[in-house]
Amino acid sequence: MKHFWPRSLCLLLFLALSLTLTLGQSSPILSDLDIFHPVYAPHGMVASQEKIATEEGVKVLKEGGNAIDAAVTVGFTLAVTLPRAGNLGGGGFMLLHSAKEKKTLAIDYREKAPLAATRDMFLDENGDVDVNKAHRSYLSAGVPGTVAGMILALEKYGTISLSRALAPAIRLAEEGIVVSSSLARGLSSARKRLRISSAGQKIFFRENGENFRIGDKLIQKDLAWSLKQIASKGRKAFYEGKIAEKIVKSMQRHHGIISKEDLLRYEAVIRQPVEGTYRGYQVYSMPPPSSGGIHLIQMLNLLENFSLSEMGHNNAKSIHLLAEVMRLAYADRSKHLGDTDFVKVPQEGLTSKLYSKKLLSQISLKKANQSEKVFPGNPWPYESNETTHYSVVDRYGNVVSNTYTLNFSYGSGHVVPGTGILLNNEMDDFSSKPGVPNAYGLVGGEANAIQPEKRMLSSMTPSLVLKDGEFFLVTGSPGGSRIITTTLQIILNVIDHQMNIAEATNASRIHHQWLPDELRIEKGLSKDTIDILEQKGHQVKLKASMGSTQSIMKAPEGFYGASDPRRPAALTLGH
Repeated sequence: MKHFWPRSLCLLLFLALSLTLTLGQSSPILSDLDIFHPVYAPHGMVASQEKIATEEGVKVLKEGGNAIDAAVTVGFTLAVTLPRAGNLGGGGFMLLHSAKEKKTLAIDYREKAPLAATRDMFLDENGDVDVNKAHRSYLSAGVPGTVAGMILALEKYGTISLSRALAPAIRLAEEGIVVSSSLARGLSSARKRLRISSAGQKIFFRENGENFRIGDKLIQKDLAWSLKQIASKGRKAFYEGKIAEKIVKSMQRHHGIISKEDLLRYEAVIRQPVEGTYRGYQVYSMPPPSSGGIHLIQMLNLLENFSLSEMGHNNAKSIHLLAEVMRLAYADRSKHLGDTDFVKVPQEGLTSKLYSKKLLSQISLKKANQSEKVFPGNPWPYESNETTHYSVVDRYGNVVSNTYTLNFSYGSGHVVPGTGILLNNEMDDFSSKPGVPNAYGLVGGEANAIQPEKRMLSSMTPSLVLKDGEFFLVTGSPGGSRIITTTLQIILNVIDHQMNIAEATNASRIHHQWLPDELRIEKGLSKDTIDILEQKGHQVKLKASMGSTQSIMKAPEGFYGASDPRRPAALTLGH
């Protein structure tokens, strides 16, 4: 690893980023000058997007719990402390590495389409997508998977009781949390969405209807009741018991379609992770219905044919190459990816190094492709989507990389009365009309069309990197369609550019997703670099910051971690 940057340079960068904030760019609020110094801990570490949840996870590690114990505790705690993304009413993916068994596995607790879902359920009389139905109605909710996924992980791989894992969440929901600046801003920005639900209005606003202010206390009594039900009766409370009854009753009242049978039939699934190699490292990530793992491996396979370290970090040549690789991967995503329980996904072909060799002919280092002339490839001969991420490692060598979501910030905005549970709007992650972009601009095909009990395609990319079979790096991010490319750049920054994990986290990011045909960049690139990229034919668009990575690395002396400063209130902490 390279040496840490001198504090004088850190000061200059701090002033530059502070100026960026003043000018209105969405960037992190920096609290000190050590943003390029990773957090160190010898025994274990938690990196999450919310301070209290991180602290509760570390308490579990200090008590002797393993990474899975801490991860489940963090997951339930975030449902209280980060309501915009932490959840009981959503779903996600957990990647888990067992040091004892020398095995990595994936837990898929992605939401499912209800039994009554139909292919054209979000189309109006003209055959166009009804955005209100797809984004803001009860119809937009998939059958939630978070509770099933967390309990499955704890029962099979954890060591503490479910009541212990839920204890912090119950206490914080019942006694209340102090409203931080981040939470106050989030609730204010989601005011219109949250006010569509009378139950949500009572929870997320003052009694007079005004927004919460910094320093107020947010008490969630109904959510505390739900958490107590789960602590007492396990998954049955959510999928068969009193919580299920309240969900179904609310669905019937608001023309939703999640039924008692949908909840009874829901199961989280253990899957084999996607696996690849990159410059001597072993990379593991999520399989379908996430598209993240397949296309992360696909892009790494393509990039392995070039010397990124010689090109340099974030100059015109390396950014151009990354954009062309991303363009090809997202074109393939539009056609080939879906739920493997319903469609045949050419996973082996897409992650094949031979297939990547074939795609190389479409990359020119001198000129940008035009997306309208780039089409999904044919990997078959090579066969043999508001989110939050957190990472946990323990003293025993176990690792958890977990990403889960409600889709939009605060999901659809609907709260199930009496439960405090926000409903997801993940049904929009299906291709409501194949070929038409979803809310994140992602184009999907027939493989991701709506079908009953099908899991909608996702971009979530919780990932692990091993070196010689031993843990090296765990990372992941929220960010909709930018999740895959954000995760990719963390891995490249560490392996190719030899950055410490804080440097890798803070570096400016870029993104291309085939359609729309634009190269999205964060602030931080020089005008000369942008000019060269435009001369190569890229449509460069400066937009808000991307992602919120939570990453941990292993070194001989212990663990180093970093929480992304792009979103406030995140914390990496160890012991």
